[in-house]
Amino acid sequence: MTDLDPRLNAYRPDLADAALRGQIDATSYTEGRPGRVAAGRTPLLTRPSTESRMGSELLFGEAVTVFEVRDGWAWLQSQEDGYVGYAHADHLDDAAGAPTHRVSALRTFLFAEPDLKSPVRDVLSMNSLLCERERKAGFIGLATGGWVWANHAAAMGEHESDHAAVALRFLGAPYLWGGRSSIGLDCSGLVQMALARCGKTAPRDSDMQACKSGASVAFDGDYSVLRYGDHVIWPGHCGLWLDEDRFVHANATDMMVSVGPLAEVAAHIERIEGHRISAVRRP
Repeated sequence: MTDLDPRLNAYRPDLADAALRGQIDATSYTEGRPGRVAAGRTPLLTRPSTESRMGSELLFGEAVTVFEVRDGWAWLQSQEDGYVGYAHADHLDDAAGAPTHRVSALRTFLFAEPDLKSPVRDVLSMNSLLCERERKAGFIGLATGGWVWANHAAAMGEHESDHAAVALRFLGAPYLWGGRSSIGLDCSGLVQMALARCGKTAPRDSDMQACKSGASVAFDGDYSVLRYGDHVIWPGHCGLWLDEDRFVHANATDMMVSVGPLAEVAAHIERIEGHRISAVRRP
C-alpha cells in the first residue's frame, strides 16, 4: 500500500480507484459509476456495518462515484469533498440531471405533492442539491420526485456573503461526530457547511482545513490579528471567530453549536487536550 490518505483516496488491497493505478498495488481497479444521494442524509461509514463509526455524512442530491456495491453497501467517494466510505446502497440513485438549486434554508421538507398538507417524504438540510423539473403553487418539483418550497432554495451560483452569519444559524444544532447537517454536525462540518452556502469550498476534516481552507494568517497568540469570520483551528477542533467575546463552534463540551469567548475556549482545550491554536485561515 501507500501513504495516500485513505479518507480521500479509494483503495483497498482487493480494489482501488482506477485513477490510482501506478500509485498503489491492488488486485483490481475500477473506474466506478456516477450516482447521487437519494436520502435527506446518509452516514458515510468507515466500514460496511451499522456498528461502524461515521466518518462523514452525505446530503441529498450530492454526487458520488460508486466503486462497489455488495451486501447492501456501496463503497464510494463523495464528489463534494472527496471523502471515501461506505453508505447504504438503497440511499443512492443514478445521477438524474445536473443540480439547479441548493437548499438555502437551515432545513426544509420534501413533500409528496406541491401542498403543505401533503405527506412529508424527507427532511433536507442546507446545501442539499436539487434538480428542478417543474414549478407549481410555490414549490419546486424535483426530477427525482417530491416537492420543495421554492423560497427555501437558491439557484446554483446564488450565494450568501457572510459565512460566519450562516454558521450562527446552526446555533443549538446537536453535536454529531461526522455530521454535516442541521440535524447534527461536528466542528469541521459546521465550517464546511457555512462556507459552502457562501460558494466557498473547504476540506472535510479540521486537519485538512488547517492546510487548505482560505489563506494562512500568521498567528502567535495575539488575538488582535484576527478578523471577523477567521477560521481558527486546533489539532482536532475548529470554529469561526466573530469578535472578542464570540467564537462559534460545534463542540463536544456543550454537545451542540454554541458561542463563547475564544480565550475561554482556547484555555479549556489546552487544559483538557493540551493543544494550542495551530492554524488560522482566512476564507
